[in-house]
Amino acid sequence: MSSSPPHRPGPVLSLLAGAQFLVVLNTSIVNVALPAIGQDLQLTPTGLAWIVNGYLVAFGALLPVGGRLTDLLGHRVAFLTGLSGFAAGSLAAGVPSGAGLLITARVVQGIGAALLSPAGLAILLAHWPPGPGRGKALGWWGAASAAGGAAGVLLGGVLTSALGWWAVFALSALLALPGLAATPLLLDRGERERAARLDLPGALVVTAGLTLLVLGLGARGRLPLPDFAVPAAGVFLLLTLVPVERRARDPLLPPVLLRNRSAVAGNLLMLLLGAVWVATFFFLPLYQQRVLGYSPLEAGLTQVPLAAALMTASWGAGRLRGTLLPGFVVLAAGLLWLARLPVDGTFLSDLLGPSVLIGTGLGLAFVPLTGLGVAGVEPRHSGVAGGLINTSRQVGGALGLAVLTSLASPAGRATPGPAALAHGYRRALVAAALVALLAAAGAGIRRKPARPVTPS
Repeated sequence: MSSSPPHRPGPVLSLLAGAQFLVVLNTSIVNVALPAIGQDLQLTPTGLAWIVNGYLVAFGALLPVGGRLTDLLGHRVAFLTGLSGFAAGSLAAGVPSGAGLLITARVVQGIGAALLSPAGLAILLAHWPPGPGRGKALGWWGAASAAGGAAGVLLGGVLTSALGWWAVFALSALLALPGLAATPLLLDRGERERAARLDLPGALVVTAGLTLLVLGLGARGRLPLPDFAVPAAGVFLLLTLVPVERRARDPLLPPVLLRNRSAVAGNLLMLLLGAVWVATFFFLPLYQQRVLGYSPLEAGLTQVPLAAALMTASWGAGRLRGTLLPGFVVLAAGLLWLARLPVDGTFLSDLLGPSVLIGTGLGLAFVPLTGLGVAGVEPRHSGVAGGLINTSRQVGGALGLAVLTSLASPAGRATPGPAALAHGYRRALVAAALVALLAAAGAGIRRKPARPVTPS
């Protein structure tokens, strides 16, 4: 892949941003449709959870392998393969059939996304070298991520109400078609590591470890085991990765990447941002629906200001320097404001202001963190670097949600009332604000990178 901007930067960036939009869209678009799916397919709560977890677990657990395959196969091949798998999974999920096919299709979607997302980021890094141009491209890429998360809630409600739950998956298949047609026309073959090969033992260990960790944290209370058992097994497997990688000829995570102080710092901070990000989009709709009595569609519509602020801040962060520390501070301020959560709250007085602050903080922090996680990385390792920064966000989200939902659970109440629920959500949001302040402290520590860092 060339090291200068492409001849058609607009279409190429639109293709990459559109793919990232699809990846993030499918983390949330199914949520509003779950009641309709459960009623139509006669699914238990555990079965419904797998419709969500099938995508999230496959996506999160396979991201490091997807990033490494991007470097081995070449960026265009990996991008096209990931988009094809994602489209096939979306099409299969949109066929009104049994629960088994739907869950399998969601896993296929997640596998495709695990290859598509790091490949798209690797292509962006290869086309836009370090400098203002890369910062702007990352800003658009980050804005597309924000738009995907917001659009999922809105489109899920609208499509399910108008056409049926199958339409939320058919939409993803339909939106993937232009990308499949445009990829061979817009992207060249790209650089790949011809002499290297996939570290199969390392790939198996990291995939199994992340699967157990993400699954165990996301399915607490729904597995026939103690809550700590499955995540602990995942952590144990990930610890065994160290001796496995030492013996590998071509490690899954190249040692040069682990010695890159900017990349390590970016991934550690992305863990914290992921925890706060997922928690916000989890607790805010619950408060709106379970305490304030909003409908799912009303909850989605009232999150538009947050999404708009996130998109605008992501776009702006690509054009400005030094937004990482202010982003975390603004994020913490918004969470503390939101943590008031009165039982009789209103949108204008209690939700609008903190939502705008939270969205702004998330956007200002997300784009420079992505740039920090891939700063100074050689082009031949850009795929695995992109996979790793995405993995950090996914794992951070799973860890944060597990801890914060425990804080939010009212003690000793089988059917808690609105006041008890609001009190639990307050505790969780205050804890999330403390995590954001911890990240701000980390961002404030000056580090001298080995090579120029992508501007934020």
